[in-house]
Amino acid sequence: MRHNPGMQVTVLFLAAGSGRRFGGDIPKQYQCVNGVPLVAIGLDSLAREPRICAVQPVLAADDVHFSRCIEDRCFPFRILPPVAGGAERAISMAMGLASLPDDAEWVAVQDAARPVPSPKLLRDVLDMAMRHGAAVPGVPVHDTIKRVDEEGKVLLTLERHTLRAVQTPQVARRKWFAEALESQAGRMHLHTDDASLLEAAGFPVFVSEGDMNNRKITTPEDMAWLQRYLEERK
Repeated sequence: MRHNPGMQVTVLFLAAGSGRRFGGDIPKQYQCVNGVPLVAIGLDSLAREPRICAVQPVLAADDVHFSRCIEDRCFPFRILPPVAGGAERAISMAMGLASLPDDAEWVAVQDAARPVPSPKLLRDVLDMAMRHGAAVPGVPVHDTIKRVDEEGKVLLTLERHTLRAVQTPQVARRKWFAEALESQAGRMHLHTDDASLLEAAGFPVFVSEGDMNNRKITTPEDMAWLQRYLEERK
């Protein structure tokens, strides 16, 4: 493990999803691009940020793929023993958080389905979190967004310049995540990202600069885009 003074970050690497929308015989996070599984591409991306000292995989209870995907690969951080996640994202995050070593002060929650966060994105979101306690990367919204009712009637047109589409990793002090999970017990199904847990618990969350290429892989078309992107990046 590389030595790095100052902020040390442990990543909760969420890879427990079934990938039903993607299709295929195995979950999408284990599908390969140019012979490399998506989870390995994601871990290689995280390896480019020196403040990441450990990764906690959060997997499906019956997962047999993760260990095979990384058994011949080396990373500059420690990979902790995997833990089983839950049916909802917040539950998976809670299970991962509870398993972390006592000395883990800063936590970044990363989706395995976002395999190519850039070094700049990682650097910016960690810097922002260190200044304010919690941060998420986000990109401007270019479409006009309208709030509608159940019948489709427009209720409100939102101010586009105030909106951001947020990405991962989402970073905060471990203590903040733990307190937010405790305060939101019984309501975790309402939260589709980690920052909303913090917000609901009253913690300030700041948005750093995201990256349009930090794309969530959801469909086969996304996987085809990723292959093109990786080939162009070479």
